[in-house]
Amino acid sequence: MRRRRDAIGRRRSVPTGGRALLLDALGTLVTLRPPAPALVRELELRFGVVVSEAQAGRALEAEIACYRAHMALGRDADGLRALRRRCAEALRDALPASARGALRDLDALTAALLSALRFEAFPDARPALLRARDAGLRVVAVSNWDVSLPEVLELVGLAPLLDAVLTSAAVGAAKPAPAIFRYALELAGAPADGALHVGDSLVEDVLGARRCGIDAVLLSRSGEAPPASVPTISTLAMLEPVAGPAGPAT
Repeated sequence: MRRRRDAIGRRRSVPTGGRALLLDALGTLVTLRPPAPALVRELELRFGVVVSEAQAGRALEAEIACYRAHMALGRDADGLRALRRRCAEALRDALPASARGALRDLDALTAALLSALRFEAFPDARPALLRARDAGLRVVAVSNWDVSLPEVLELVGLAPLLDAVLTSAAVGAAKPAPAIFRYALELAGAPADGALHVGDSLVEDVLGARRCGIDAVLLSRSGEAPPASVPTISTLAMLEPVAGPAGPAT
């Protein structure tokens, strides 16, 4: 049990019957800095390999597709290492043939890839988390991610504001599956009707949460119009904790 909790992330003891705010991570709390320019620099610096940003971008698309297909491997430290090596191999295979010969060392390439992937918190994330905590809500990150997410949130300064961090790889179920939302409620010590989930995916976040009886709000940072039946905000600043579950400001 201890290993499972460590894989899921830091957890504080919580009472039952409380109120909770559940939030997606990527696209909601954090964003990925454009990785192609950084990858170009890393490949030249570490291996003397010169590629264009367009070539790096296509290789990163292959890496992302590999990651999404095999994310569940990253359920523990050994699995995370295997996942990262597999993704680095997919990246290498998508680069021009002229570059691949210098990239045979997968461990070194994995290190270069990780250095190119840099996350940062959205400016509205920290204020929103602070408001939720001030309102007495339990705050849990619920994300389709590997077990490195707690470290990412620590690096961007959001981890101290979260009561728990829950990843699909650690749970063995990805949003929109009900299991990950149910586990999030357990971590938060809250019933479904005492929680709100916020995320940027209509299917994974909104529909997934609703299937578990959890109210959900779509975060559309692009301003794209959602279905009329879906409560939507364009920034976390529009979230306003109220009596009962948190809800969008009106």
